[in-house]
Amino acid sequence: MEGGQRPETVGTVRVTVEHLAALESRARGLNLLPRQSRRSVLAGRHGSRVRGRGLDFEEIRGYLPGDDVRTLDWKVTLRTGKPQVRAYTEERDRPALLVVDQRVSMFFGTRRAMKSVIAAEWAALASWMVLRAGDRVGAVVFNDRRIERIRPHRSRARVGAILGAIAAMNAELSADSQPGGDGQLDQALQGALQLAAHDHLVCVVSDFAGAGERTESLLRQLSRHNSVVGVLVFDPAAQELARGGRIVVSGGDLEIEVDLGKGAVRSPLEATFRGRLEGVGALLRKSGVPWMAMDTSGDTVDQFRHFLGRAAGQRR
Repeated sequence: MEGGQRPETVGTVRVTVEHLAALESRARGLNLLPRQSRRSVLAGRHGSRVRGRGLDFEEIRGYLPGDDVRTLDWKVTLRTGKPQVRAYTEERDRPALLVVDQRVSMFFGTRRAMKSVIAAEWAALASWMVLRAGDRVGAVVFNDRRIERIRPHRSRARVGAILGAIAAMNAELSADSQPGGDGQLDQALQGALQLAAHDHLVCVVSDFAGAGERTESLLRQLSRHNSVVGVLVFDPAAQELARGGRIVVSGGDLEIEVDLGKGAVRSPLEATFRGRLEGVGALLRKSGVPWMAMDTSGDTVDQFRHFLGRAAGQRR
């Protein structure tokens, strides 16, 4: 097994390049670009924030039967005395840039997988989808200590480089890892600004730990000339706390048992979890960025399909 990972932990606690590469087959039939149904997060009122492929002017030529009369260039027609139309070609290139969070705050999960695994799988699916659409794909992958920027390119080798960077940073995560400063997310977004000058689709996959006013400002700057989508990865622990019971919290070598049956213990924890999710959602809305939520309890592909407006059981 690549990287020495135990098979039973791959896809739940850890990811490998092999695991992420295998998602290529499951990405078939999914489309990240805005040709979604009206139920999709990329459609409707959110869709106006996500730019579609444009049209490039090609030439002015004589009118041919079947041409759309709306393409008539009246100034040239009046000048020449013959009907002339403006011909366009579809702008094919739509680069995508994935900002992928692998900080220690993502190394948490109480259900199927760690947040870091969900983010890695989401980014892998998006990479394969963009490549399949014939577009360039790049990434800004970051953890608590470093940021790796990968310029968009249209090739399987570039997708492999993205998956390799994600898997490498994922392998560095452990319960003993020390969190970095709160500014690492902002530094990653600053790196995205340097790679995505204009007309990119920028997807930020993170738990948005440490997000603040600077984060909002950077998202606004990215949105000015690009389409930006936030992917909030969270753990549904807050919804489960109300059921009571006991949980064991580990901080490396130290473990303590917490009794959630006691209201004095459960209530502050619930407020913390829910307050943070609400705060991140408010920040993304305030920045004008459409966003989707991915939780650690479900299959990443099924959740992806749901938020793109696909039928839940559809496979291709």
